[in-house]
Amino acid sequence: MTGTTPRQEQPLSTAGDAGLLAEVDELRARNEQLEQALASRAVIDQARGMVMALAPCTSERAWDLLVDVSQRSNIKLRAVAAALVATTKDEALPEPVRQELRQALRRLQTADRR
Repeated sequence: MTGTTPRQEQPLSTAGDAGLLAEVDELRARNEQLEQALASRAVIDQARGMVMALAPCTSERAWDLLVDVSQRSNIKLRAVAAALVATTKDEALPEPVRQELRQALRRLQTADRR
């Protein structure tokens, strides 16, 4: 047959092969981490937009507010953002996030009045 066929895996024969395999494994792990980061970033950006609509503010202030809610509720930022975005699908906001978000929005409004 004259077409290309998948290369059959050969047993590791040298230290160079083992090093190459380790590098491939590391690159796969990095790729997975980057994919997760991109997915988290999209959710965080959506939540940021929601905060900007709730309390008219800049993107930077919305980011700070989400970080503040995350830190005060001791919940990862991406989880806070995902919970906020999930409310668009009629999911309830977890109580700790709801409380901290309410307080953060009040602090933001108070700061704007000054």
